[in-house]
Amino acid sequence: MRKVIDLECDLPPDEKGNPRKIPGAEHPPGHGAPEKLASPPGYGFANYENIFRSRAAAPDPSHPKGESIDSVVARMKKANIVRGVVGRIPNADLVTMVKQHPDSFICLAEFSAYDGMRAVRGLQDIVQNHGIHGFRTSSLYTMLPASDRRYYPLYAKCVELDIPVRIYTAMSYANDRPYDLGHPRHLDQICMDFPELRVVAGLGGWPWVNEMVALLRRHPNLYCDTASHRPRHFATPGSGWEMFLQFGNTLLQDKIMIGLSRQTFGGSYEDLIAEYEALPLRDSVKDKWFYSNAARFFRIE
Repeated sequence: MRKVIDLECDLPPDEKGNPRKIPGAEHPPGHGAPEKLASPPGYGFANYENIFRSRAAAPDPSHPKGESIDSVVARMKKANIVRGVVGRIPNADLVTMVKQHPDSFICLAEFSAYDGMRAVRGLQDIVQNHGIHGFRTSSLYTMLPASDRRYYPLYAKCVELDIPVRIYTAMSYANDRPYDLGHPRHLDQICMDFPELRVVAGLGGWPWVNEMVALLRRHPNLYCDTASHRPRHFATPGSGWEMFLQFGNTLLQDKIMIGLSRQTFGGSYEDLIAEYEALPLRDSVKDKWFYSNAARFFRIE
């Protein structure tokens, strides 16, 4: 069984069924608009239920509603997942995870670009004093493209601390904000301005896959992951992933890392891993996608 580093090890709710996500993350930023009416049905993030109907179907009994971190770690070990990248939960919870499971998770903290130097100081503290491994941000929630100047102090601090950043890079189905906030073009400006910054484009850039491939070729410290996409569809003709798979098996074999996103798809880690194993990739390339590219990127070996 291959070793795996999972770039999107999203956590289920806790044992009581309480979600672990950052409170309010589904809402756009702002400081109060008391006259704003409730959103129409199916608008904004509610549109994801429209688009991904199968994910809202009856729950899979093998995918419990609530689960302890110890149980998640046991499932990971059973599937030979040696590390899971975790974000999208409160920074304080990430600090606890690092203390309790230092060898199981790679934790990426979030700080708001709207908070300026306070955010920079917070990032420095949580990395230097609490063992957090990197920074992540998502324009899907911040409504700021990743190349916005307000992120630049945070990127500069990542370079200074020698930590990576994971940036949401994909289309948004939340139809209350621009669909292209996560376009790969924003990464191009960042990588030009911060050539030392290690960047992973989360979610692989779909539907702008050709541009994602081009940027991966262009920038040495730019990588990407496959999170939130069902692995069996990467080889489906007409899915838009043709160039990704072609280059991922050849010139970009050292740049791609897998994100299983088990919490999104349900089922078991083993089922999702089997779908990746079935892709038309050379065996040596699968070793890189599954483990060695991420091990090098996160410097865990």
